[in-house]
Amino acid sequence: MINTIDLSQSIPTEQWGEFFDQFSLANFGKPISIEIISAELGDEELVKDSPLIAIIYDRPGKGNNLSIEVGKDQVTYAHTVDTPTSVSTGQNSQGKMVAISITDAAGTQTLVKL
Repeated sequence: MINTIDLSQSIPTEQWGEFFDQFSLANFGKPISIEIISAELGDEELVKDSPLIAIIYDRPGKGNNLSIEVGKDQVTYAHTVDTPTSVSTGQNSQGKMVAISITDAAGTQTLVKL
């Protein structure tokens, strides 16, 4: 599926906190999937069709990580991306956001699909 998603809309680092706050509010409870794409480890789907609780970004000096939390009434799974270096969004052919790509310092990509 990643081949059909245009992941070219980069989000500037200074906007990450606001972007993920707004994204979390707009998509609370909507089903997401989380996939890891790593040159060393290959591709792995961590979560499929789980309700989003929040994506939380802690700036450098405050943790420098990003946490993706899913669950219904409480967090049942959380995935942490340590030292994120880039964030971009993906749109489908109609221009609707369908994915967020987060790359960490080791080059591992975390793909959040709506």
